Amino acid sequence: MKRLAIFASGTGSNAKRLIDYFSGNQYISVALLISNRKEAGALEIARKANIPAISFLKEEFYNSSTVIEKLISEKIDFIVLAGFLIKVPDNILKAYENKIVNIHPALLPNFGGKGMYGLNVHKAVIESKKKESGITIHLVNEHYDEGKVLFQAACPVLENDTPEMLATQVQELEHKYFPVVIEDFILTTAAD
Repeated sequence: MKRLAIFASGTGSNAKRLIDYFSGNQYISVALLISNRKEAGALEIARKANIPAISFLKEEFYNSSTVIEKLISEKIDFIVLAGFLIKVPDNILKAYENKIVNIHPALLPNFGGKGMYGLNVHKAVIESKKKESGITIHLVNEHYDEGKVLFQAACPVLENDTPEMLATQVQELEHKYFPVVIEDFILTTAAD
């Protein structure tokens, strides 16, 4: 059984989708949820599913070994970033090299990098007059949104789309593909 930790900063719609998807899975379980915001809705979603959920201050995340020690003590095999809005520190990147997966709400390499999340991304896509957007699921490295791409899916950007309307389309893609791609990646990686 591979143990998964979800890192989330917000309301937790992707975290909930992952928790629901892997509930009862015989190969993968969500074993921990970590947030950098004590008021994140994702924490409550995890707790309702009887999954340990903890939050840390940003300073703790970067200047102590508390988080990495928790990951090790919980025997975490893989990490999934589900709307996690701060950069993963080097100690975790090194300990989980090629085992941290992120989802980005655009087709990378376009519209990635620091500050490109949520409605910021969708607004930039619309302002650029792109005809499509979508999702990118990728491995995490030391640079924002530059890790190896595992999967992309596209959706059209319609002439009258607002950032909120585009966000809804993109979120549908996230919920459809994120759990499946993670499962495939973990099972393939574990088999190697």
